[in-house]
Amino acid sequence: MSSHVAQHVSPQHNDPNAKPWDGGTSPFKMSYGKMMMWFFLLSDAFTFSGLLTAYGFMRHKYSDVWPAAGDVFTHFPFYDGHVELAYVALMTFILIASSVTMVLAVEAGHRMDKKGVILWMFLTIIGGFIFLGSQAWEWYHFIHGTAEGATGWYVNGDGEWVEGLIQGANMHHNEYGHPLFANFFFTITGFHGFHVFSGVVINIIIFIMVLQGKMEKTGHYEMVEKTGLYWHFVDLVWVFVFTFFYLL
Repeated sequence: MSSHVAQHVSPQHNDPNAKPWDGGTSPFKMSYGKMMMWFFLLSDAFTFSGLLTAYGFMRHKYSDVWPAAGDVFTHFPFYDGHVELAYVALMTFILIASSVTMVLAVEAGHRMDKKGVILWMFLTIIGGFIFLGSQAWEWYHFIHGTAEGATGWYVNGDGEWVEGLIQGANMHHNEYGHPLFANFFFTITGFHGFHVFSGVVINIIIFIMVLQGKMEKTGHYEMVEKTGLYWHFVDLVWVFVFTFFYLL
């Protein structure tokens, strides 16, 4: 009996220096910080999944009056004509490119290359700012709409559906089609934009820490890697938003 029990005793119990509540060795040999980041990203993925699923249900329900994104997002800076989704595609390319520079920053951190980390993180931050500025520009044109507007149905201040001239879009009316299209646009892209903004702020903080040489003092650049996980998640979510909201 005693030999049978001994076979199931963890080697940790034989270590006089082991702490009873430290959890032992991580099964994935992952630090606590990276594990918690993965838990956060998983929970955040559920939130975005719920938003995109709700968008899909509403679009299917009102498919007859749901606007096509290609007919709505046609503006391009310094160009008077209309090009379907060109600027959104450019925004997507910039964000994906910033994900590449983030990968290079993490790789440089693994080599303890401080100059490389500084260069690639700086470019990542610039890419994030460009994306945020582009999104603000897109929101501006979506809200103001076309100069001539359109006749359609919208919800007035009393919560009643009325027909009239609509220019632009907000949370109550939308010249392009059903008001829910604008509601989902502001909610989903705004929520994602908040994540991008948060990622830029975090990148700036870590960037300053790298400049100050704090990573050399700790002997590793794991903070850059954890920031990279968040940034890649933000980029991946935008790929889904771009696909569901703009392409389908």
